[in-house]
Amino acid sequence: MQAADLGDTTPPAAPPTASPSPSAGATAAPGPAPAAALTALQGALGAEHAAVYGYGVVGARLPDDQQRADARTALAAHEARRDVWQRLVTGLGATPAPAAAGYQLPFPVTDPAAAGRLAAHLETRLTTVYADLVAALPAPHRPGAAAALHECAVRARRWGAPGQPFPGIAEPAPTAAATPSATATGAPS
Repeated sequence: MQAADLGDTTPPAAPPTASPSPSAGATAAPGPAPAAALTALQGALGAEHAAVYGYGVVGARLPDDQQRADARTALAAHEARRDVWQRLVTGLGATPAPAAAGYQLPFPVTDPAAAGRLAAHLETRLTTVYADLVAALPAPHRPGAAAALHECAVRARRWGAPGQPFPGIAEPAPTAAATPSATATGAPS
């Protein structure tokens, strides 16, 4: 079996299979789930599986008690969010994507600084996953995804990631139309 990439947010290749009944505590919308919502949920679930794995690596490289406590808190938050998404996927009549046996790290994590960078990387990547999830989910489920996006953005900053004006949404590249010309600014040509 190959290790999954920690940056991979694609859902499993196999289509979801029907589940005999939703698990206890699942909140399902009436009727079948739209395919885009289910795909985004499976992607969020997969990203949380990767984050749980990644925080195991992060915690092992942090010497400071406070940093380890922060990593444990983040790990617990990702485990809880993973469990919520598993229940929701099951409640929607699909089989939750399982965790991979292992994950390929985006860079070597050999010291505390690299562990902090990995934590920031995990959280930043999750903001993108959660922005997609907010867009794909029906209105009743959006607040949970938006809360997850917010929590990941805050944790990313705490781990040293640069701030983003709209976490999870890529900033558009400047275009020629967006670049002021000498004529538009009143500067002599």
